[in-house]
This record gives sequence, structure tokens and C-alpha cells, in this order.
Amino acid sequence: MKTTDDPKTTNNSTTVLETLHISNYALIDSLDIGFHPGFNLITGETGAGKSIILGALSLLLGARADSRAVTDPSAKSVIEAVFAVSDNPELKAYCEECDIEWDDEHCILRREVSPTGRSRAFVNDSPVPLTRLQAVAQRLIDIHSQHQNQLLSLPEFQLKVIDVLAGNQGRLREYTVRYNSLRDAVRRLKAVRQQVEKNREDEEFIRFQLEQLDELALRPDEQAELEAEREVLLNLSSIRETLSRAVNALSGGVPNTLDLLAEAMDNCSRLDTVLQKEDDIPDRLASARIEISDIASTLETTLDYLHADPVRLEEVEDRLHNIYTLCHKHRIEASDKLIELRDTLKGRLTELDNSDDLLASLEREARRAKALARESAAEISKARQAEALRFAELLRETAMPLGMKNLRVEVSVLPADMSATGIDSVQFMVAFNKNQPLMPVGASASGGEISRLMLSIKTIIASRMQLPSIIFDEVDTGVSGDVANRMGQMMRDISKSLQVTAITHLPQVAAQGDSHYRVFKEDDDNSTHTRIAELTETERVSAIAAMLGGAEIDNAAIKAAESLLKNK
Repeated sequence: MKTTDDPKTTNNSTTVLETLHISNYALIDSLDIGFHPGFNLITGETGAGKSIILGALSLLLGARADSRAVTDPSAKSVIEAVFAVSDNPELKAYCEECDIEWDDEHCILRREVSPTGRSRAFVNDSPVPLTRLQAVAQRLIDIHSQHQNQLLSLPEFQLKVIDVLAGNQGRLREYTVRYNSLRDAVRRLKAVRQQVEKNREDEEFIRFQLEQLDELALRPDEQAELEAEREVLLNLSSIRETLSRAVNALSGGVPNTLDLLAEAMDNCSRLDTVLQKEDDIPDRLASARIEISDIASTLETTLDYLHADPVRLEEVEDRLHNIYTLCHKHRIEASDKLIELRDTLKGRLTELDNSDDLLASLEREARRAKALARESAAEISKARQAEALRFAELLRETAMPLGMKNLRVEVSVLPADMSATGIDSVQFMVAFNKNQPLMPVGASASGGEISRLMLSIKTIIASRMQLPSIIFDEVDTGVSGDVANRMGQMMRDISKSLQVTAITHLPQVAAQGDSHYRVFKEDDDNSTHTRIAELTETERVSAIAAMLGGAEIDNAAIKAAESLLKNK
């Protein structure tokens, strides 16, 4: 068996399925598989449990959980896969965007199914919705079988294949920037146009509202100042009485603070032999008397100013009433908000007055953005059309030796409305028989033909784009001889760029692998269990000989198996 250090095995994959654990699932009580980079082969008798392993792995890709698959009703089924994920920026970005814990070396997927059929999903031991598990898994593993090749018929996959082969990555990045600029310009134009239309519909009402606000001629903080003044006017008698008491206490009463301070100064001036000179008591008392005298004078002035003025109180009340009325009308709490509303209405009218110029400017901006985006899209389209011709011929040449000698392929690059991917739609058209018209791929092909077509596409693009680890599930069904050998070689070629695992019944394919696993059943006293074992070189010869010769392995089968392994 080849090891990962085998110089004949070149693998640049950044995504490798390293281990798969399955427990309490169908015929599997507990199973652990360690996979290798390169080309892994899985063989076994029909009914041994290969499809069970694949079904368990499909749960990580979001397949529906079935409680009937839980063997022991007292425990849950667990399926866990560990992937090496070095240098996978797309997956890392997705995980970080979704707040999924990220490890630069490994990604662990786990699905647990309870006996009741309820399931839980985990990525790197963090619980996630099933849709998140599925999204992560699809970036890590890709399962292909005769019944699971819908990917080939998806327009977005077909477009991506052509773009990768045409080397459009750089052009698409530039186009994305320009297309986003176009969308932003169109959004701005649409928003302004809607606002202008609304302003025009409301213009008469806006002007009426603005006239009321302008007539009120509010000043900042005016409401608070008026409310404070009203409070004074309403309580003038009480305020004057309080001020009078304060003035009397300081200067007008008998005794008062100024007189007492004067007496204190006179007494302290006679104590110069007792008081410390540095304490400067007489001067400090003099300073205090001057300050108190100034305060008393200020209070007296205020008292003289405060006279009952019924007219002013009425003016304040009227002013506040007008402010409160407009606040209530506009559902605003304070007059400062009315000032903001006034400015906003003025701005809307200004926009309306200048709307024709603004709309014209935005329309020019949108046209410029559209022209730039269309320029980039045209370059991409030109590259797609050139690549479509080349790829159609290359796909035909690659797939024809796989038992499809009458295959015809046409890749149509059709005009489409401008979108995030450009101005094209791509459609793969195929015909497998001479008398068959070209039809969209998937509409006229059998499962085996689609599988071989997908295998051919993967062979072409494997070294050109980052792909997940691939599992081919008996895609070689219905072929034999030289076609089987070619399919095995193609899978081996793909495995030089990414990890490939193939489930097969064909010895020609099995002989191409770097690592070989055999699935088998094992009985105990109570039940039958599915097992899997990685084969040694000697065991591998015997397994391939059995695939060649049937139940009895003779020397001819052994020699043929050794020849297949030697000539891979």
C-alpha cells in the first residue's frame, strides 16, 4: 500500500478527511476509519455495509435523520468526521462570519441522533443549526453517485467551471467592485427619487407647517427659560418675602451681618498683642464684610427689580401655550425638537427646489457606474465564450473514452440580465446518441452517463480550483474492461490535486488506489455488524484477485491482480 510519502503520489489538497467515527448506526455498533491523502478505495461484497457508511456520512451533509437507524434504543447514534483544513480561506471566512469556532488545522463535524429521531449538530464541538453544519460540510466533502449528481445541472456550477477555466477570477473581482458600485448608485437614485416624489406630494403641507414654525420664531432653550420665568412670576410674593429676609439678615435688620462683622473687626483690632500677626484676622474680617456688603447690594437690586407684572405673566403664558400647542401637534416633547423639525422641513424644501439638479447628477453617476460594470462584464463574457468552445471540445475528448463514443457537447453562453455574476448564463448541452438532439445536461442522460461526465469535469478542473474531498460512490457501475481502467486512472489523476475516495466493485478501479479498505460483515452471538479494515499489500492482492476470479482465487487471478497493481 502506498503511503503519503510515496513519491508517486502528488497531493496538493487543502481539505482531507482524516478520520470518520460511526457508532450505534444501523449495522454499525462502533467503527473508526482513518483515511489518507491521495486515492482511497473501498470495496466489499454487496450488502456488506458500504452504503451504510455512506449514509452515515450523508448525515453530516444534512440528510434527514431516521430513528430506525439507531440500533440501541438506550443510546444515541454519533457520526463524527475530522478534516484537515490547512489554507482554506473560504471556509474560515464562513465560520468566522457565523461565529463558529475556527481551528487553522482541523475542522470537526458531528451529528448526534437520539432514539426518538431528534438530532443535534456540532462544528468544532460548538452546537450549530443543521443548515450551518450542512453549509460547512459542503465545503469539505462532495459525494457523487449515479443518483447524486444534481450539482452538474446547476447553472451556477456550470458558470463557475467556465470561469475557473477561463481564468476569470481577477476579472470577476474587478466586476464585483463595479457591480456593487452600480447597485449603490441605483439605490441612492431610487431613494432620492422616492423622497422627491414624496416631498412633491407633501409640498403644500410642508410649507404650511414651516410657516407656523417660522411664525413662532423659536430660540434655543426658550421653552426652559419661559417656564423658569413663569415660575418666578407666579410665586413673586413669596420670592420677594424670602429675598427681604435675606437682605435684612445681611444689612437691613437689627442686628445684621454687616454690623456684627464691624463689631468683630473693632474688637479684634484691640487684640493685636494676643492674635498672631500672620493670621491677619482684622484684614480677613474686612474682606468678608466687603463680600457680604456686595452680596447684600445684589440681593437688594434683585428685590427692586421684582415687581408684580400681570402683563408679562400673560405674555409668558401665551408664548408657552403656542409652543405647547405645536409640540402636541407634531408629537414632540420640547421646543428644541420643533427647531430641529423646522430645519428638517427647510431641508426638504431645499432638496425639492434643487431636486432636478440632484436627480440629474445621480442619474449620471448611475449611468457611469453601469457603463463601467458592463465594460468589465463584457470582458468576462468574451473570455467565457472563448473558453466555452475550448471546454466543450476538451470535455468531449475526456469523456468519450469512458464508453460514450457518440457524445456531443456544446456549452452555450447566453445573454442575461446583469447580475452579480455578469451578463451571461451558461448552459451545458449534451447528446449521448447519434440520433439524439442536444439537450441540457441531466435532462437526457442516465445516472451512469452523468457520473462519467462529472468525473470528466472533475478531472479537467481538479488542479484549477479548490475542491472539497470527493467520494465517488460506484460511479463506475455498468462499465468494464478498458473503460473501467480509464475511469480508475482519471480518479487517480484527480487525487494528485485533492483527496479522492471511491466505492467500487471493479478490480481495474480498485487497483488504482493508494489505500485500500474492505467492508465486511461479522457475526457475534446476537447480531451482525459491519466492519471495515485497511488492507496490507498482500491482503490487497487477494481482495482484487477475488474481485477478478470470484469465490475461488487461483494463481491466474493472483497474477492478474499483481499485474493490475503493478501497472497502475
